[in-house]
Amino acid sequence: MATWQQKLGGVLFAILTFELGVALLVFPWLDHWAFNYFALLTPESYREATWYEWWRRIWNSGYFRGAISGIGLVNLYVSIAAVFQLRRFAPDDTGGDGGQEHPAD
Repeated sequence: MATWQQKLGGVLFAILTFELGVALLVFPWLDHWAFNYFALLTPESYREATWYEWWRRIWNSGYFRGAISGIGLVNLYVSIAAVFQLRRFAPDDTGGDGGQEHPAD
């Protein structure tokens, strides 16, 4: 028998992974993507550095954005799987024997 803490943990995990998945799926394609914390990670004195331009090209690349969106899809899959696993907490409606067939005597 599952405790209420296990049930609550399963629901919160499903909600968290769903929200994270949607954010990772959508955010890379918004205009705010180019101006978030990680895009502007370098201090002002490093703006002329060659690796800064390299980082900006990768960060704004459609391939990189697609990879981040792919991680979001994986998170959505995990959340849907977690929702279906929550069914294990549902009461057994098969008559109490777990739905197992008994061999004929």
